[in-house]
Amino acid sequence: MKKERLLPDYIFESSWEVCNKVGGIYTVLSTRANTLQNILKDRVVFIGPDCWKNVECPFFTEDSSLFSDWKQEIGNKLSIKTGRWNIPGNPIAILVDFTSFYSEKNDIYSNLWEDFQVDSLHAYGDYDEASMFSYAAAKVVESFYDFYINNDAVNVIYHGNEWMTGLGLLYIRKNRPQIATLFTTHATSIGRSIAGNNKPLYDYLFAYNGDQMADELNMQSKHSIEKRTAENIDCFTTVSDITNNECRELLDKPADVVLPNGFENDFVPKGAMFTKVRKNSRKTLLKVANALMGTDLDDKTLIISTSGRYEFRNKGIDVFIDAMKRLNSNPNLNRNVLAFIEVPGWVAMPRQDLIERITSDIHVDTALEYPMLTHWLHDMQNDNVLNMMNSLGMHNAKDDKVKVIFVPCYLNGDDGIFNMEYYDLIAGKDLCVYPSYYEPWGYTPLEAVAFKIPCVTTDLAGFGLWVNKVLNKNAEIEDGVSVIHRTDYNYSDVADAIALTIEKYSNFTLEEVKKCRQNAERLSKKALWSKFIEYYYEAYDFALMNLKYRSKQ
Repeated sequence: MKKERLLPDYIFESSWEVCNKVGGIYTVLSTRANTLQNILKDRVVFIGPDCWKNVECPFFTEDSSLFSDWKQEIGNKLSIKTGRWNIPGNPIAILVDFTSFYSEKNDIYSNLWEDFQVDSLHAYGDYDEASMFSYAAAKVVESFYDFYINNDAVNVIYHGNEWMTGLGLLYIRKNRPQIATLFTTHATSIGRSIAGNNKPLYDYLFAYNGDQMADELNMQSKHSIEKRTAENIDCFTTVSDITNNECRELLDKPADVVLPNGFENDFVPKGAMFTKVRKNSRKTLLKVANALMGTDLDDKTLIISTSGRYEFRNKGIDVFIDAMKRLNSNPNLNRNVLAFIEVPGWVAMPRQDLIERITSDIHVDTALEYPMLTHWLHDMQNDNVLNMMNSLGMHNAKDDKVKVIFVPCYLNGDDGIFNMEYYDLIAGKDLCVYPSYYEPWGYTPLEAVAFKIPCVTTDLAGFGLWVNKVLNKNAEIEDGVSVIHRTDYNYSDVADAIALTIEKYSNFTLEEVKKCRQNAERLSKKALWSKFIEYYYEAYDFALMNLKYRSKQ
């Protein structure tokens, strides 16, 4: 007989990315929130940093009447704003100003060492900022619990995301043990650092000692808080099987539950609207490209892209560029290919000379200077993308079948060149390529297939491994997603495989393209939160069962 799961009555969830759009964790939380809100109504409370001070936060609508009796009680002890996160479901959000706790930093760190042996002596960079936020978030949870709940019979969970919330989770674990704690690492700090420092991560993972590597890479404090949190909370989770391998080897603690990242597809236009958005996107992409390069690329052009954070090696930007160079020399490529690298860099401003061409009706047949760049950069001489393209002689010459354009800005609708949001532009692509070396999950390929855009990824990405698992085979482009085998040392093979996959897709018939796009969309629907929320129920049950066990000791 299947046991009945324990479910939370309240969930407090904290992250640096609550109402603060920085990276993929924002997408994880903001798309999952609607599912949780439907279940718990206003008993799920998100806690984020008040980064905005006196400036209005575009992701948050303040409601000063919310919890007014509690706020009156706490007075000046905590500086908070209450309101709603401007996402589907409009869940309650509390933004906390953590700066007042800097004066207590030494005492906080001392207690952390005495209670859990967390090493904060080697802290630098964003460690202090993250830790003070984490502490402030925990004080919010503690105060709210004492004021409104304070009942052992009520199932309460505090869920923290990434090492930045570890200190607060440990604080709650000690000071409010009647609250179950759940910790999610989306990528181990030491694993990301090993990969980012060009060290082979995967072939030698079994031989790495996490503590030793933290010393070598000057990551002692972040690694310490992450490891001690994983060891001391009620349920430790991560986002994919590949990241769980890191946890097992580098943190000496495998995850209790793996929580793959789902999403909602309510942002994907449907029917005639999708066709309209796709047509407008392609028109814009081609117009900008032709104005930049003085070309006459038409709608028969195969438009592809890669995107994500500017992690040159980890996200596979280097191998993408190399693959485009090889594709350009492929004798079987019978179509023009227009490839965009949509990765925010140190952008200075949109190019005025490009704006003038875009807004003019005059036909041009000469390329602008730097015909591979849409926005000026602050330090162009040291930009990895431009340097690699220059070293490979990739200058978008007239007779190049493959032309590559670097878009080094956030596509938020007002970049000055495209003036369209990322989700609107992605609809116009034919194929997306994400050849990651280090990618715990991978939202970009999941978003692509939701827009019926087939994509190429690798089996070093959590998403790629998931696709292979769902299909029970090594996925090919006909399946909607091509999952290329990648290791520490097969860079050249990966570049060749990408080029050959694009060449193959470029020769698909209209019927083959249609089927491929349908398969891509079908895969995306298997990753909706309506499916993946089940893993969270398992984690909540695990945490609450551990709490019950602790309570009896």
